[in-house]
Amino acid sequence: MKENKADIDCPTFQEREAAIKDVTAKINSATDITEKAKFAERLRKEVEVLLSCHEYDEKCIDCKNCRFVMNVRKKTAELVIKAKKLS
Repeated sequence: MKENKADIDCPTFQEREAAIKDVTAKINSATDITEKAKFAERLRKEVEVLLSCHEYDEKCIDCKNCRFVMNVRKKTAELVIKAKKLS
């Protein structure tokens, strides 16, 4: 099976990506919604670091791709957190 790998050429993204994947794996493996929400909060914080990147360049395709991926991940984290509130 081929591993999904983001081809975003950015040292900040590459540095944060490992932590983001780790937290995402913990969300996926958690069985309790409270535990999932705890990890989702961590994911949201990690994602916010990249969304608030001071080196963001709207003309750079890597920056655009990073921002797109981080927005999707942020929405995913927010859905998990919202699911906890609804339970």
